[in-house]
Amino acid sequence: MASLYLHIPFCEHKCVYCDFYSIENMSSMDRFLAALEREIELRAHRLPAGESIETIFFGGGTPSLLSASQFDRIFSLIHKHFCVTADAEITCESNPGTVELGKLREFRAAGFNRISFGIQSFHDDDLKFLTRIHTAAEAERAVGAAQTAGFDNVSCDLIFALPGQTPERWQENLRRAVALGPHHISAYALIVEEQTPLATMVKNKLVAPLPDEEDAALYEITISTLTAHGYGQYEVSNFARPGFRSRHNFNYWNHTDYIGLGPSAHSFCKDSPVTGERWWNVRSIQSYCEALEKGVFPVAGKESIDREKFFTEEIFLGLRSTGIDLRKLYPLYGEDVFTHKKEEMDRMEQEGLLRRQNNMISLTSRGYAVCDEVAGRLIL
Repeated sequence: MASLYLHIPFCEHKCVYCDFYSIENMSSMDRFLAALEREIELRAHRLPAGESIETIFFGGGTPSLLSASQFDRIFSLIHKHFCVTADAEITCESNPGTVELGKLREFRAAGFNRISFGIQSFHDDDLKFLTRIHTAAEAERAVGAAQTAGFDNVSCDLIFALPGQTPERWQENLRRAVALGPHHISAYALIVEEQTPLATMVKNKLVAPLPDEEDAALYEITISTLTAHGYGQYEVSNFARPGFRSRHNFNYWNHTDYIGLGPSAHSFCKDSPVTGERWWNVRSIQSYCEALEKGVFPVAGKESIDREKFFTEEIFLGLRSTGIDLRKLYPLYGEDVFTHKKEEMDRMEQEGLLRRQNNMISLTSRGYAVCDEVAGRLIL
């Protein structure tokens, strides 16, 4: 099984913290959609013969700026050139300020069965700081409208560790999110990415990032609150009710083949059980369209994933999600793969960072907070 990711690079307004490729000028929308259709046709033969698509994810940017008729055209081409399973998970990222009940009903009829709302906060002053285009009330209405429209798989994104954020304020965000009854919640710490307006604000001392210890405390609140309300943590930043884990994200963390379409989109396909190739598209809508208009793949770069790098990624990706399945690794790398790390694993287990059970090595809630450190101690 494989996945498709389609990057829709248009936004009404680019948020101060965002480093994903997006543009606010939508005058090139028609040209972009024509190029995207061409890329769908060209990439259809990259997957092994007979491999089916089990998840499709439209990200961005703001995919919900597209109309249902535009999505209909894209879906028609996807089904023409790829084999999509009947129960495929099909997600649309959405800004709450760009949708209403009628549009959500059209999206549901077009083929989407999962919607992910970038809510980020239920405090209007936070949303203003983050330069979001919606209000807290609009976010609540959007979730309710999606449920009314027939979406039985709704996800909400939240951001914590905003400058000056208190535990009480963050707890209120979590409380209001849970009250809406979404099936999935993603909670991310605010990261100051280079070359963003937020990075400039920090550099000019207009805002100060939350201290690490306060960030960690908010993360602990996130885990304890969401798990207490029935959301199981299955990845560093992701929580879901039983049966509603994001299959698309899960495929990324398990070295499943995925094809990325659109400017800046990344792809990965295995060449063997322990090797593969990763490539990524140009980060420019102009260059993306020009390449496809010439019938050329809009690839900016690629890398080969050899046996050693594949193993390293298995450890990092496995730990950040549900754990390392030794039954999967042993046939590929040998049963002594972690023999030389036994004492280190014993120490981390005593420190309460990981657990070993039934051929699985997984992180505890405390371990999730230092995931990269634990992975490094297993690899180095």
